[in-house]
Amino acid sequence: MNLEDLRAAQIDERATDSLQPLPAAFYAQAGDYLAELRRRRDRLAAHADRPFESAEVRGLTDELETAEEVVEALYERRVGKVVKRASLAAAGVPTDDEGLTDEEQSLFTDLVARIEANRESVLDVLAARARAGGEEADGDATDDGDDAQDPATAGDASIPETAETSGARPVDDAAGTESAEALPDASSGPSGRPDSGEDATDTPSEESAAGSIPDGTDRVTVRITADVGEIYGVDDRVYTLGNEDVVTLPEANARPLLDRGAAQQLE
Repeated sequence: MNLEDLRAAQIDERATDSLQPLPAAFYAQAGDYLAELRRRRDRLAAHADRPFESAEVRGLTDELETAEEVVEALYERRVGKVVKRASLAAAGVPTDDEGLTDEEQSLFTDLVARIEANRESVLDVLAARARAGGEEADGDATDDGDDAQDPATAGDASIPETAETSGARPVDDAAGTESAEALPDASSGPSGRPDSGEDATDTPSEESAAGSIPDGTDRVTVRITADVGEIYGVDDRVYTLGNEDVVTLPEANARPLLDRGAAQQLE
């Protein structure tokens, strides 16, 4: 393995959202390559009169640091895809676990088991709460039955209240009718005519006008020129943006990237 192999794997991984197949011992081979670079650099530095001024020592140091950065970036890109694949597998969606390294296969298996166990735990809690709620409802229904009216006092409630029993003064039917006719209709205006309500319907309220929402969102197709990472779009979507990715974004999200040189507009 060499630096070009690592860079090629990183480019392939960035080019797609799917997990690209790697040899099972990929990270072990990368570790051996980094260890060999470090040994060669240290050996040259030990025999050089001025190691910090040696071109060979500086060249091996640069290659070592670059290789470490590429391997770490490649792992970060792949681990997110492994987590996503594990969540799908735990939900019963058929997935392909081929092409994983030994370390990624171990992570995938552990994640699937943990997600499934957590899902069962949550469902058990929900079922227990539902049973407890049903038993409590049954108990409330039984208590309501105990509150039935006592036969000893039922006779008092069965006697209708009249003017004589309540002490209220009888109302003359004719006087009551005349008083009702004299009262203006509650829906009438000052002249007694029904209010047309034109003031309430001719113009929309300021509150409803301010709450209006545009029908669509302008979008821009761009090429990402830096590892931006995840952003939250104004269209309520999450975008994972890596160097050389081509993606169509809402203009409100694309414009800041274009302004700071993290993207190039394609149309």
